[in-house]
Amino acid sequence: MAKAEVHAGVCGFTTIVVTTLDGDVCKVAIHSECAAMQRLGNELTEVNPYQEISYRRKTPLTMEMAEKYCPHAACPVPVGIIKAVEVESNLALPADVTIKVSRS
Repeated sequence: MAKAEVHAGVCGFTTIVVTTLDGDVCKVAIHSECAAMQRLGNELTEVNPYQEISYRRKTPLTMEMAEKYCPHAACPVPVGIIKAVEVESNLALPADVTIKVSRS
């Protein structure tokens, strides 16, 4: 099991993503304070890890669902989902991702 906790920013919503590898499929459970991410999580329940990690074959299913449900293009939750899938599928090491935003 791999887990990603995403604090999305100024919206104040937190999303927890839990992934579990089941053969060639990665099961995805999304628990969020955000209604859009709740709807995404109702539909995105499993993915093929190899299709999620690259844009070269086709758009990752996570990003297709994000386009369908998430009104905010800069939302970091879809990337958090893909990172959890990568880690659970042994396609990446578990490491935190940080985006620091400021005005200069």
